[in-house]
Amino acid sequence: MLVRLLYVSRPVGPVTTTMTSLILEKSKSYNKKENITGILCQGSGLWMQILEGERSQVNVLYSRIMADRNHQNVELLSLEEITQRRFGEWSMALVYLSKDDPLVKMAHPEFDPYSASAKDAIAILDELIKTGSPIVTMET
Repeated sequence: MLVRLLYVSRPVGPVTTTMTSLILEKSKSYNKKENITGILCQGSGLWMQILEGERSQVNVLYSRIMADRNHQNVELLSLEEITQRRFGEWSMALVYLSKDDPLVKMAHPEFDPYSASAKDAIAILDELIKTGSPIVTMET
């Protein structure tokens, strides 16, 4: 059974380019092996991520994330059964989200993923992808 899991967390300490590169490299290797796809939105002091794959594999990965010392305030926003993947072409894609991003500043100044609905959070991720915000992809 395929599922899509959406969570938000706050990084412990500053997020550096080196840290992000390591996350993407580990994600590419692990996710490819476990047939997990998704997208990671990073910036403004938070991580928001969608993971897609078989329920048991996604649950194992989410458990690892909750126990990871690099994450704090991990909160599950949504877990749903799906018939097809939304981000199937990427083992992990990275969207940089900055306070200066016009989409965040003007279109969604009130956006707080901890209080947003999963539907709104996914819609904002879709907008970020469509509007050409910088995306780094790790293809499957």
